[in-house]
Amino acid sequence: MSGTDDKSDVGADGIRAGDTGADTDAGPDAGAGSAPGEGGGGTAADVKAGAGGGGTAAPHALTTPRGRRPVVAALMLGMALAAIDGTIVSTAVPQIVGDLGGFTVFSWLFSGYLLAVTVTLPLYGKLSDTFGRKPVLIAGIILFLIGSVLCAAAWNMAALIAFRIVQGLGGGALQGTVQTIAADLYPLKERPRIQAKLSTVWATSAVAGPVVGGLLAGYADWRWIFLINLPVGAVALWLVVRHLHEPSRPRPAARPRVDWAGALAVFATGALLLTALVQGGVAWPWLSPQSLGLFGASAVLAALTVVIERRAAEPIIPGWVWRRRTIASVNLALGALGLLMVAPTVFLPTYAQSVLGLGPIAAGFVLSVMTLSWPVTAALSDRVYNRIGFRLTAIIGIGAALLILLAFPLLPYPGEPWHPAVLMLLLGAALGLFQLPLIVGVQSTVGWAERGTTTASVLFCRQVGQSVGAAVFGAVANGVLAARLLDAPVTGLPDDLDAVARALEDPGALSAAATDYLRRAVDSAVDHVYIGAAGAAALALLALITLAPRRFPVITETGAAARTAGAADRQDSPS
Repeated sequence: MSGTDDKSDVGADGIRAGDTGADTDAGPDAGAGSAPGEGGGGTAADVKAGAGGGGTAAPHALTTPRGRRPVVAALMLGMALAAIDGTIVSTAVPQIVGDLGGFTVFSWLFSGYLLAVTVTLPLYGKLSDTFGRKPVLIAGIILFLIGSVLCAAAWNMAALIAFRIVQGLGGGALQGTVQTIAADLYPLKERPRIQAKLSTVWATSAVAGPVVGGLLAGYADWRWIFLINLPVGAVALWLVVRHLHEPSRPRPAARPRVDWAGALAVFATGALLLTALVQGGVAWPWLSPQSLGLFGASAVLAALTVVIERRAAEPIIPGWVWRRRTIASVNLALGALGLLMVAPTVFLPTYAQSVLGLGPIAAGFVLSVMTLSWPVTAALSDRVYNRIGFRLTAIIGIGAALLILLAFPLLPYPGEPWHPAVLMLLLGAALGLFQLPLIVGVQSTVGWAERGTTTASVLFCRQVGQSVGAAVFGAVANGVLAARLLDAPVTGLPDDLDAVARALEDPGALSAAATDYLRRAVDSAVDHVYIGAAGAAALALLALITLAPRRFPVITETGAAARTAGAADRQDSPS
């Protein structure tokens, strides 16, 4: 087996045996401070300046709580910026369209941002491993703020969409680099605390986004949706520049090379694929020439990307991301998480308003209860994985989520608002126990020089899962709804989920019988979506059971540095 592959025969201390031999070279300190079910827990924060180069120095300032505090504040502000801008535009669409026009393409305000964030994650991950986290994060914040200013100054819908893509280019750097720096700052036993904080910020910002957007659009001007990013981003930028000081590291023997051809190929492949998924079934039918052409072109570009990456000296998406069982299994599991999250975040508000008859604020509360339990179980998950390991903790979490998702179709019709709220509270608790151990665990299996790429690959798979889920479950919901409407007691009813939801918002537009029939049709459509989400949870469970090693091969930074040096020696060798 290749030296870059994970081995299944992990020793009692959890250290991988045979992964280029570097992991076992870490010495007796390799298991210090680790969970009983895992290997060592060293991080960049634990390493003395000059680690890996043979020298030692005083501990870095960021190893102390006081030194880390302003950096953590910057990370939380950066995470808030990236999260809130994914949803803040949604409730301001009527005002934006009324001012700029372009109703037929307004969906690209969301899709363009998501596309730019997703396809740039691998590039920023590789750049942060090559040049350091700080310059990448600074560049990302500046690019995001430039995009915000341009969005506020947009003169038509085409310009606003283009500037949203610029924002997304900065948002990709924010998402990946913030998560990577959090892993750099904290040793393994403290990582759940910072990850729980970031999860809380992400969840709160994503849920608050539509509310803030609606308030600004209704009582001020929609352009303030983008201008409010400036003071928040400026504070985050100042904190990063002033307080984030990365430990010095040995200068590489050769000048770092950036695989720009691979970056362009990854960007083009992701752009075509996500465009096909976002626009298919909306702007054109799934089997139309446009959809088939985009899917075909993305497949050709994907093959070309593989060829380019195999030949590149420093590929954007290295082969070891998929050859190591631990990383590959986590990528697949969190890709499935992105897929299943579409059910509660996209379809639950429609269910709450169309079936339960709730207003937008009450419907948002039904969804937001999930954000209450998720950070709690995430913060407490270390007490579980310290005893039974990362893999088994995640299996328990996704297994519970599978049962909860299957319980949703069993809810009575029309039911009470607290019924789905309880399920969402339980689902958040289950997913907090699932996601965070996987992110902490996989980040702990690599050293500083590979952590950015690894984190970006995990987030990239989750983002792609969300895009695929939105397309697949949207088709499922509309398909079920169309089948139910074929047998409708009256004619002239709307024929897709969005149109049905709008019709149900006007009680006088339909008869009582037609209204009840449409509510039942929406209930059936959302039930099928949750069954599909349960299928995604089953895929995540299968990936962990069949692919993930019994113990995550956690290593120390010393072992990772040895691996990196060994890889460089082999690359420079004439043989």
